[in-house]
Amino acid sequence: MMPDLSHTFGYQDVDQDERRRRIRRVFASVARRYDLMNDAMSFGIHRLWKRSLARAAHPLSGQVIVDLAGGTGDVARLMANGNRQVMVCDPSLAMMGVGRERGIPHVTWLAGSGEGIPLASSSVDTITIAFGIRNVTSLTHALKEALRVLKPGGRFLCLEFSRPWAPIRPFYDLFSFAVIPRLGAWIAREPEAYTYLVESIRRFPDQNEFKRTMELAGFADVSYRNLSFGIACLHSATKEE
Repeated sequence: MMPDLSHTFGYQDVDQDERRRRIRRVFASVARRYDLMNDAMSFGIHRLWKRSLARAAHPLSGQVIVDLAGGTGDVARLMANGNRQVMVCDPSLAMMGVGRERGIPHVTWLAGSGEGIPLASSSVDTITIAFGIRNVTSLTHALKEALRVLKPGGRFLCLEFSRPWAPIRPFYDLFSFAVIPRLGAWIAREPEAYTYLVESIRRFPDQNEFKRTMELAGFADVSYRNLSFGIACLHSATKEE
């Protein structure tokens, strides 16, 4: 089930278009401080998680690789090379604008959402997405759209926050709900945005539930690997030949 993000903003009966606009406003408001805030929230560990994602993607010469919800391009940069096509696809022009200013070589930028990837069917070798799948308005729709653009045998890799191991869960919850919004107010100057991000993490399916959701969407060979005691999780799957 797609996490209901309406509670986060204090509204219940808003349509998907309005929800989409509000989520995009969140990312537009924090775009310039987003990477700095991620460093502060995770003590820099998010960079190690993203390197694990890039290694698991195993980019090869001649491949077409899309980093969906790729934001400022920090994951795409890890996979980019002149002998393959790496694209960032994101609905936030503000986030991509920050990445463009950094002049990341061998990366192209494409405006599009998880529910509407502006690419032909069966045209992509690998899709990666890091901490973005929980922000789509329809999880099932986004997964099926990823499946559509992948070539037969293509791979889907999703790095996302998940359910930590039970012994550390109370400390993680305390940090998430007490510390992160204050960091958002101090560093990003947007406490409401980071309250939303914490809530979206809490409402996202756990490891096994998301695995089942991927299988129901049509993916094959679905598996996952916990990172940092389950605080983050790397999910992987393929499109059947």
